[in-house]
Amino acid sequence: MSADKVKEVAREEFEQARVLTRDAVRSGAYMYPIKGIVYFCTHRSLWKPLTEKLLPTISLGVGVTIFMFAVTYVPQAAVLTIFNGPLAIISTVLLVLSESSTIFSVISKNFLIDEALIDTFDGTLLSRNLTSLVSTERQVRSGNDPIGKLGKIAKKPFAKFTPKAIIRYFMYLPLNFIPVVGTVLFVILQGRKCGPTAHARYFQLKQMGKREKEEFIHERKAAYTSFGVPAVLLELVPLVGIFFSFTNTVGAALWAADMERKQATAPNLRNQAELANKAE
Repeated sequence: MSADKVKEVAREEFEQARVLTRDAVRSGAYMYPIKGIVYFCTHRSLWKPLTEKLLPTISLGVGVTIFMFAVTYVPQAAVLTIFNGPLAIISTVLLVLSESSTIFSVISKNFLIDEALIDTFDGTLLSRNLTSLVSTERQVRSGNDPIGKLGKIAKKPFAKFTPKAIIRYFMYLPLNFIPVVGTVLFVILQGRKCGPTAHARYFQLKQMGKREKEEFIHERKAAYTSFGVPAVLLELVPLVGIFFSFTNTVGAALWAADMERKQATAPNLRNQAELANKAE
C-alpha cells in the first residue's frame, strides 16, 4: 500500500472520528447519566424498586467482585505486565472490574433486577407526565406516586444476555493489552452497545419494529455512544454499581422524555411557520 493511500485512509478515519465526536458533544447525551443521578436522588418516589432489591443484589455484587479479584487478578496482571509495564496495575484493576461487572449484569439483570429496572424507567416517564406513552405497554393506575401507579406489564423488553454479546465482550478483552489507549477503546466499545440497550424499553413503548429501531439508533449512534461510555464507567464502580444501574435507567428515561417533548414541539413549530407564511 502506498504512502499516499495510507494518508488518505488516515484522513478519512480522522474526519469520521471528528464528525462523531462533534455530534456526540452537540447531542448532550453524555450528561444524562449525571442527570439520572441527580433526578433519582431528588425524587424519593423512584427509590422503591431499588430498595426492594438492594440487599440481595449488593450481596451478589460483593461476592462476584471478591471472587474475580481472588481468582483472576494475579494471572491477568502477570500477562498485562508484559505489555503495559508499570501501568499493568491500573489496567488489570479496570479489566477485572469490567469482567465482574459483566458477570454481575448477566446474573442480576436476568434474575434479580430486570422488572425493577423496567418499573424505574416507566416510573420516571410517569413523573415527566408521559402517561400516554407508558400506557401503550402496561396498565397505569390513578394516583400521585409514579411507581404506585404502575400496573400489570404487557411484556418484558430487556432481552436476555445473548451469546453474541458475550462473544463480542471477550473479543474486546485483548484491547486491554495496549497501554491506556486499549483500555479506553475497550470502554468506548462497551459504551457503544450500552447506549441503545438503555433505551430498550423506550423502543418497546414506541412500538418500533426492528428496522425502525435500527434506523433510529444509526441516526443517533454518536449520541448513544456518548451516553453509554459514562454509563459503563459508573456501573464499573465496585459495590455501588447497582445504584448506578438504576440512575442510568433514570437518565435514559429522562433522555427519552426529552425526545418525546422535542417530537411534540416540532409539528407545532412547523404549523406556526406555515400560519406566519400565509399571513404574509
